[in-house]
Amino acid sequence: MRFEGQTAIVTGAARGIGLGIAKRLAAEGARVALWDLDWSSFDRHMAGFEPADLREADVSDLSSIEAAFAASLEKLGQVDILVNNAGINGPIEKSWNYPVDAWHKVLAVDLNSVFFCCRAAVPHMIERRYGRIVNIASIAGKEGGAGLSAYSAAKAGVIGFTKSLARELVESGVLANCIAPVIAETDLLKQQTPEFTAAARAKIPMNRFLTVEEIAATAAFAASRECSFTTGFTFDVSGGRATY
Repeated sequence: MRFEGQTAIVTGAARGIGLGIAKRLAAEGARVALWDLDWSSFDRHMAGFEPADLREADVSDLSSIEAAFAASLEKLGQVDILVNNAGINGPIEKSWNYPVDAWHKVLAVDLNSVFFCCRAAVPHMIERRYGRIVNIASIAGKEGGAGLSAYSAAKAGVIGFTKSLARELVESGVLANCIAPVIAETDLLKQQTPEFTAAARAKIPMNRFLTVEEIAATAAFAASRECSFTTGFTFDVSGGRATY
C-alpha cells in the first residue's frame, strides 16, 4: 500500500494503458481521478476498482484542463501524482503526404496535452513540496517510425519536455520522468492485420508484446516515493529493443 494517503490523476484512463495504470495505483492505496474525453467504453465493474473521480476532459484544450484540474483538486483535496497518458496514433502516411490537420491534432493530443496538464498541476505540487509526474512517451520518440512522423515527433517532444521540466523542478520535491513502451497487448493491437502484428513483434528482442500490467508496474515505481533520486529520465519498457 505504498500510495496510501496519496491521490493521482491519470489521463486517457477510460481504457487500455491509462486504465491499467489507474488500477495499479488504486490497488496500492491511491485515490485516483480518471480523465478522458469519451467514457462510452468504460465499465466500472470491469475496471475492478472505484475511481475517486471521473472527469470528462479534452486534454488538447487548456481551458478544459484547467477546469478539470480545479474540479478534481476540489474532489481529491490534493494531487500527488499526475500520469499523462492520453494520446492518439494518427494516420500512417509518408511525411511529405501527411495531412496537415492530422499533424496538428496528433501534436495537440500527444504533446500539447502534457504541457497543459503539467502547467495546471505543477504549481500545486511546488506549493506542497512534493509531486510525481509520469509522462507516457513511446519507442517511436526514440527511434522514429516510418509513416508515423507526427506521432514520433510528438513523443520525442514529450521526452524533451520532461527533461526540461525535471531540471526546472530539481530542488522542489517534484520529480518528472517518462516511460517509453513498445506496442502493448491492447484492443488496438487486436485491430491490426496479422502481417503488421508479426512485423511489430519481430522488432522486440524478447519476441513478445508488452503487457499493460508491465507498463503499469513501471509507472507505479516512477510515481512512488521510492523513485527519489531519478528525474528527467526515460524508462525503457521495450523488451530490449531500446537499451539507451
